[in-house]
Amino acid sequence: MKKSMLVTYPAIFTCEDNKYWVNFIDLKGCFSEGETLAEAMENSKEAMGLYLEDLEKYPNCTTDLKNIKLKDNEVVSFVSINMEEHKKKYENKSVKKTLSIPAWLNTIAEKENINFSQVLQKALMDILKIDKVKK
Repeated sequence: MKKSMLVTYPAIFTCEDNKYWVNFIDLKGCFSEGETLAEAMENSKEAMGLYLEDLEKYPNCTTDLKNIKLKDNEVVSFVSINMEEHKKKYENKSVKKTLSIPAWLNTIAEKENINFSQVLQKALMDILKIDKVKK
């Protein structure tokens, strides 16, 4: 199956302690959660994309849901993502950016052999409160 396709899988959304837990029926070990149902749905899309991105072949999708036994606090919903869009969002390829700094700062930084790209990446991760590089 091509990774540029829209993929859809059913997930069980469980409401427990005013929070939503998500468990994919066909993606063993793929879980997510959220404070609200909408947040759980968004988080489940990200989890599904991360789960599928390294697979050579995607698992078959369960479409016959009538035999799935649900508790009172559970509901099944189909979750869909476009793997091409997911890949663009999470890929780690470098993107060239042009920026301006004062000449005096550039002179000092170059004398100190500062790697401008690393400094910008670290600063952006600090400002965005990202503690690790995404794949």
